[in-house]
Amino acid sequence: MKRINLSDKVITALKSDIASGKLKKGTKIPSEPELMERYEVGRSTIREAIKTLAMSGILKVQQGSGTFVASKIKSETLAQRLRRADFEEINAVRSLLEIEIVRLACLNRTDKDISAMQDHLIQRKKAIETDQQQKCTDADIAFHVSIAKASKNKVLVDLYQNFTSVIRDFFTKRKEENMTYFARSHKWHEELALAIINRNQESAVQLIKTLLNNNY
Repeated sequence: MKRINLSDKVITALKSDIASGKLKKGTKIPSEPELMERYEVGRSTIREAIKTLAMSGILKVQQGSGTFVASKIKSETLAQRLRRADFEEINAVRSLLEIEIVRLACLNRTDKDISAMQDHLIQRKKAIETDQQQKCTDADIAFHVSIAKASKNKVLVDLYQNFTSVIRDFFTKRKEENMTYFARSHKWHEELALAIINRNQESAVQLIKTLLNNNY
């Protein structure tokens, strides 16, 4: 098991170098001794990693000449990285983002932001009352995105919007329970919007923590 994990480490590092352009298509990769020294692993681990990448068509082994990069690798997007991340890691990072977002939203929200939040809450409530799960999911995510936009921090908005795909996947996986959760949490969402309107950071942070702790 240890050798397999080390091999995966080498595979990830080589793929990263290829994706970044450090190792270009057609170029020869470092020799086995160089790779062994660079990654502090044994020869068998290097050979296993090269064999795996060769089988997938990323590398090409030419007897007597060495091993060459056979194909390009597209850089992994943040959204793709998030989709394969551990749920606990996702939740931890999302928590940090959400807390900072609501703090900034309390400081920087405008009348236009307030109007957007309230509109999404109305749509969310209507979807709950008419038992329309997809519309409720869309309104819920749109509400939280509107809070991110109210923060006036474009980097936070971009990061949060990447998280929305993961949040949507989470809602899809527990779809049988969603409407119950949506209905139960609606009051908290309304109170969160009110706290932001009133610029009450302490209350807003506490409410977002409550939502996160209950997986909303």
